[in-house]
Amino acid sequence: MSIITSRDHPVIKQLVKLEKSTQFRKKNGLTLLDGPHLVQAYYAVFGAPTCLIIDQSRSDQHEIKLLLDLIGRQATTKIYHVSDTLFRHVSPVKTPSGILATIPIPATKAISGDQKNSFCVLLEAIQDPGNLGSILRSAAAANVSDIYLSSDCVDTWSPKTLRAAMGAHFSIRIHEKCNLQEIIQKFNSKVKVVATSLHAKKNLYQLTLTGPIAFIFGNEGNGVSEAILQAAEEKITIPMPGKTESLNAAAAAAICLFEKVRQESLTHLE
Repeated sequence: MSIITSRDHPVIKQLVKLEKSTQFRKKNGLTLLDGPHLVQAYYAVFGAPTCLIIDQSRSDQHEIKLLLDLIGRQATTKIYHVSDTLFRHVSPVKTPSGILATIPIPATKAISGDQKNSFCVLLEAIQDPGNLGSILRSAAAANVSDIYLSSDCVDTWSPKTLRAAMGAHFSIRIHEKCNLQEIIQKFNSKVKVVATSLHAKKNLYQLTLTGPIAFIFGNEGNGVSEAILQAAEEKITIPMPGKTESLNAAAAAAICLFEKVRQESLTHLE
């Protein structure tokens, strides 16, 4: 255990850069976790983080103490204690959690050739980290296996996206910088590819969603591009009887994903 007292310490400078800079995160292959839940979720899948940063004033909190006892046994993890003031300086949130961790960004997993039980999500040009994190969280809850992101999506491994996803990153295969048209072509006829569109003639509840499915969700302002819409097998809209013109991207994704979950659960009852 080490105690850091200065903002000029290399570890503190690194934490600030990890929070603020996508380029720095990608160059160093590291990102920042904030809060006991995320640290525990990472540990359960990948093991000990690279380092822990603890607010000295909160080191006796139950969740933080449990993590310290658990991860402190790992010789590979460096543990740093800092003052409350210094922790607030490096924390990415206004109400600090008391614990941060740096982790290596997990390597992109190979795209599986087995599509028999495929349940995937393709994301095009999602720009808001909160939306992306919420979509990942819903996808993990719905038991989606793979997420494919176009190259113009927001950084998947930013601290903001990680916080919004609440650990979902660690239970889904994430594929970044994908050519979505090529991914769709690889599915062939084995996976039903369904794109959301405000102008579709068919609505979500008219579609059979059992079996292998890949949903496509597009940019918050512009939706799915025309090129990707043309590549999709089905175009659907979500019925909105109210006066709102459109849904938040994360809300639309959750509705679609759990309609598939609902339909699959009915088949298991038959």
